[in-house]
Amino acid sequence: MNRTTLSLLAAATSLAAVTGFAALTAPDGAAETEATAPARLPVERSSLLCPAPATSDIAETVYTSITPQSGSAASSGSSTAELRPSVATLRGPADDAGKAGEEKEGEAEKEGSAKKPPSDKPVLSLKQPGKPVGAKASGSAAPALVGTATGSLAPGWTTQQTTTVSAGSGRGVLGVNCTAPDTDLWFPGASLAKDRQDYVHLTNPDDTGALVDIELYGKDGALKSQLSDGIQVPAGASVPVLLSTLTTDPAEDVTVHVTTRTGRVGAAVRGAGEETGSDWLPAAADPSGTLVLPGIPADATAVRLVAFAPGDDDAELKVRLASATGTISPAGAESLRVKSGMTASLDMKDVTKGEAGSLLLSPAEGAPASPVVAALQVTRGKGDKQEIAYIPATAPVTERATAADNRAEGSVLSLTAPGETAQVKVTASAGTEGGAQAVKTYTVKGGTTIAVSPPVPAGLKGSYALTVEPQSGGPVHAARTLLLPEDGIQMFTVQTLPDDRGLVAVPAVEQDLSILGD
Repeated sequence: MNRTTLSLLAAATSLAAVTGFAALTAPDGAAETEATAPARLPVERSSLLCPAPATSDIAETVYTSITPQSGSAASSGSSTAELRPSVATLRGPADDAGKAGEEKEGEAEKEGSAKKPPSDKPVLSLKQPGKPVGAKASGSAAPALVGTATGSLAPGWTTQQTTTVSAGSGRGVLGVNCTAPDTDLWFPGASLAKDRQDYVHLTNPDDTGALVDIELYGKDGALKSQLSDGIQVPAGASVPVLLSTLTTDPAEDVTVHVTTRTGRVGAAVRGAGEETGSDWLPAAADPSGTLVLPGIPADATAVRLVAFAPGDDDAELKVRLASATGTISPAGAESLRVKSGMTASLDMKDVTKGEAGSLLLSPAEGAPASPVVAALQVTRGKGDKQEIAYIPATAPVTERATAADNRAEGSVLSLTAPGETAQVKVTASAGTEGGAQAVKTYTVKGGTTIAVSPPVPAGLKGSYALTVEPQSGGPVHAARTLLLPEDGIQMFTVQTLPDDRGLVAVPAVEQDLSILGD
């Protein structure tokens, strides 16, 4: 067999490893045929990483996990989906950036700087698609979680981590969708202000160590740092890095860029303020000239847009608000200029004016489509009763997206159609402790946002998941707000819903390998 034949076989084998199988077909009496469109097949393996929930001893954390039911052919063989504790890596102020000196090694060992969790027992284990499971953890000792789903439990596997801290500077509802590992992540909307304590949490799911670089950008460009290169994240470990230990430069609005030299990590930024409470800032959608930031609550008292231009060109952005009645240019906040390599911000105050909406960013008239990343800082309440959440720019739901941990009361689903009118099917799963599935279809007019109380399973016990599936029309962007007020504080969290990437395109192989010779 010659080298060309071996190369084709290797490619087919690689596809089979990703999707579980790949087909090789020989055309009838023909050496060449028309290319066949790639097949959309369910993924066979998914990974999720959840950051350590909180540092407060009064924190209460709820995990909810589900794999949506799918019409795609189920994979053969056994299926598993489990989240287990990571190795807890505790850090002191001197080595928060991952560069502890030799003189600190003995000290770190005493403090348990690489202390294994007390048990490798799964925190969550799924049994079947369509049936969510839940778990709880209390206090500050709850570790980061790493997990893998295989077989029929892999396509669309989703886990929500929701933590409630009722008092203290880190109070609030901190919600985050556990994420897949990556090598290049952007977080516009962090802060180095005096009243903020922002951490970036890095979690390594693999059996080998990862080497991570963190870059910080303020309004004047890159912030000087001596400690942000080559941060080591051991195999299976989670490392929280306090942003203020990476630089002495002050900056109210900061863009965090996380890249890996080796390996991959899951990452999320935990933003905490003395007056504003705390929440998780997830990674924003990839840099683009056109972005959608869905799900601004109707009663938002302050909205702040933070954007960064990673390319060589400045970006001139047109800013619009898609509300229930149409798309408008907010008075006094119609545009934003983002200089190359710099972070820009726009204070939009109470832009929604009592009507839920989504922000649309696009090139200003006559300006090129220079790529940007962006996120919103959204505040509800005022004074000592205010609470903050983050909304990063998010990609559209192309086939399906899921929000776990919905409650009978307090869940709001936002759907935005920035272009053409769209039809969207929303499925409420059974509850973690009982209930029957419910389905409802919504029409989202072009250029608008609808904010609805989603369907609730009949006989609901526990929490449940919402699955969003566009049926027809233009692109749809989605977000879910969870409202959990406590002691007069408008505690809330917003999770955007990008596509779950449960299907993968696999090119059909139509070449008859026998013609290549021995």
